Amino acid sequence: MPEVRAATLGDLEFIVDSNARIAAETEQRELDRRFLVPGVRALLEDPAKGRYFIAEESGQPLGQLMYTTEWSDWRNGDFWWIQSVYVRQDARRRGIFSLLFRHLEGLARATPRVCGIRLYMEAHNRSAQATYTRLGMVDSGYQVLEVDFRKPANRP
Repeated sequence: MPEVRAATLGDLEFIVDSNARIAAETEQRELDRRFLVPGVRALLEDPAKGRYFIAEESGQPLGQLMYTTEWSDWRNGDFWWIQSVYVRQDARRRGIFSLLFRHLEGLARATPRVCGIRLYMEAHNRSAQATYTRLGMVDSGYQVLEVDFRKPANRP
């Protein structure tokens, strides 16, 4: 039976590899490991930046989920933003993401300063949208815009 636990520095390689796979699968993008490795390490070493959780079975990691926080002055609380979701291909369709999501949701609901959970995703990812909707998430009505100083120049 899969279980969820907080990630540790020992999970660095799995998380880095998973993040690279996320980008390749969803955005056809190759991540620059000069940023990725120290970026993952920085979060694992500083829980104020966020946290990763690992779903595993028999000591083998099956998937991951990360959250970061955003202060909402309108609600006087933190939103937890889900990021870096990945489930190994051979573990998909087994409820691994649902397990990770429910774990995070339980922690969020038990933390008084948390006012909600949010995420962003590729607009064309219908499968992910269906999964998130089944878990009770709704369209917030917001659109995410950005200026990314580290995005390769050949990407819009």
